[in-house]
Amino acid sequence: MNSFIAWIGGKKLLRKNIIKMFPEEKEIDRYIEVFGGAGWVLFGKEPSKHLEVYNDVDSNLVNLYRCIKYHCEALQEELDWLLISREQFFDCKNQLDTRGLTDIQRAARYLFIIKISFGSDRRTFGTNKKNLANTIEYLPQIKDRLKNVVIENKDFESLIKVYDRPGALFYLDPPYVGTEKYYDSGFDTDDHIRLNTLLKGIKGKFILSYNDDEMIRELYRDFEIVGISRNSNLSNKTNAEEYKELVIKNF
Repeated sequence: MNSFIAWIGGKKLLRKNIIKMFPEEKEIDRYIEVFGGAGWVLFGKEPSKHLEVYNDVDSNLVNLYRCIKYHCEALQEELDWLLISREQFFDCKNQLDTRGLTDIQRAARYLFIIKISFGSDRRTFGTNKKNLANTIEYLPQIKDRLKNVVIENKDFESLIKVYDRPGALFYLDPPYVGTEKYYDSGFDTDDHIRLNTLLKGIKGKFILSYNDDEMIRELYRDFEIVGISRNSNLSNKTNAEEYKELVIKNF
């Protein structure tokens, strides 16, 4: 199934390639998506009979997921009151930090911001055609997929230490080198190095996606690195620009 949102660095185009690299189901007893975002890989894979975990450090995003899981109908009703307009877009952005909002009100505003912003950047009002009604109707399917998924809101290091074991499979899609400024939570060179240091010592398996960057190739030179190319999201169909990415794994 598809995700209900787009996201900076989302894996809509690469999820099939990534899922094909997963170990056999019998080899793992838990699946953990460390940098959840739009959850394209989680939604693209078959639900597991084992533990599944979605995590993101963005508290507004995690609140949205939790509201879909536990308060889907109320969230749909709240979204019905929102009209697609520039004024309401910026009102919703300003209201996110307002005291007194319920979790459902906050989740509706954040989903609205994601859907209405240009390129889902959550910063600028998009002037292309929008269809919020389709998203609202799709939410019950997302709720059903999330019914057995644990939703976390932790820093990646803390999360991995909690869930690591020999049967764990971690999928990681951190902010790419050079794109860190597009994420509200922040991510810098020290975080890239901290992630690398942590993954070198885990008991479980990991699959890691990154942009094809010299620093990343050097950091992960002792692991299997697979190069993948796709068309850039910013290129048009008649003049497609190739974008190179890496999938790195420890098994």
